[in-house]
Amino acid sequence: MLLTILLFILVLAILVFAHEFGHFWVAKKMGMKVEEFGFGFPPKMFGWEKGGTMYSINWIPLGGFVRIKGENGLLDALAHDSFAAKKAWQRFCVLIAGVTMNFLLAAVLLSIGFLFGMPSATDSVMPKGAIVRNQQIEVLSVLAEGPAARAGINSGSRILSLDGQKTFAGTDAVRAYIAEHGDAGILVEYAAGEEIFKTKIVSEPLPNLGRNGIGVGLMQTATVSFPIHLAIWHGFMGAVALTIEIFQSFGGLLWNLVTQGKLAADLSGPVGIAVMTSQAASMGFASLLQFAALLSLNLAVINALPFPALDGGRILFLLIEKIRRKPVSRAIENVVHNAGFALLMVMVLAVTYRDVARFGGGLMKTLFGK
Repeated sequence: MLLTILLFILVLAILVFAHEFGHFWVAKKMGMKVEEFGFGFPPKMFGWEKGGTMYSINWIPLGGFVRIKGENGLLDALAHDSFAAKKAWQRFCVLIAGVTMNFLLAAVLLSIGFLFGMPSATDSVMPKGAIVRNQQIEVLSVLAEGPAARAGINSGSRILSLDGQKTFAGTDAVRAYIAEHGDAGILVEYAAGEEIFKTKIVSEPLPNLGRNGIGVGLMQTATVSFPIHLAIWHGFMGAVALTIEIFQSFGGLLWNLVTQGKLAADLSGPVGIAVMTSQAASMGFASLLQFAALLSLNLAVINALPFPALDGGRILFLLIEKIRRKPVSRAIENVVHNAGFALLMVMVLAVTYRDVARFGGGLMKTLFGK
């Protein structure tokens, strides 16, 4: 229990620290005074002051913040060391710095993973220089009520052998074997976690496919590593590819929210993330690195969205200022951002409530091992 909580807090702290440190470091470089660097949201647990900046630890560990002099239109907004007194490009650099740091953190984590070995799909041709170890056939999906599902095979199970045959040249060879021998029944040996099972499965007609099968989607996976120079390259390019996918996923999520008035079923909040962090850690250090990188990129993409209270929302007001050639009223901007923040908190609570209902059993197992 304690280890799980500490691991969740550590992962969250690293992601938040990287994001807020980006704002902090660039603001300092631009000559702005940083009044407070906080982890979590108030009320304040404790803090200390150094170099004119208050460093605080707060009771709600769901994020963090950097408070820069003059960013909210206070009386000292036009002081030489305030946010509002700086040029638009300097303020933009400060606002985008958090997103940039989360992207760079993800690239570094993926690079480390590729240096030491990262779980990857290997069905396609591997890049030059790849070192592939521990290849296996993994169950990607299971047809509900299909032969495999009834036999107890779940998504994430690993196919160890078919009729005692352990070596297959990829998923195509496995599918071909099932197509040829499935009607007579196949003795399937598979692993679920640390446990190994054997069961006989007979192919059946699969709905909407027009053929017989056992109802599984398969993927060949392996531990893939690269020499250091290639690990850095693939880590960076992997971060780019994942960022594009996350933007596309958020586009679909927002479209469903607007057209259907509901959140996606697989959207998770803090509780779900805590459970998934524990699950990723149980799969090994490389999987935890991969998961932390994905979380960092999600944090970057969310903050880049043009929504009030987020970095993207503040950049939007900066763009409006450039178009109008004068800033939006600070009072109006503050009201919009405060309303946006309140809405975000309501959404966090709603998603957390749904997480508890969805992951309740998994959460108890994660926290108490039961």
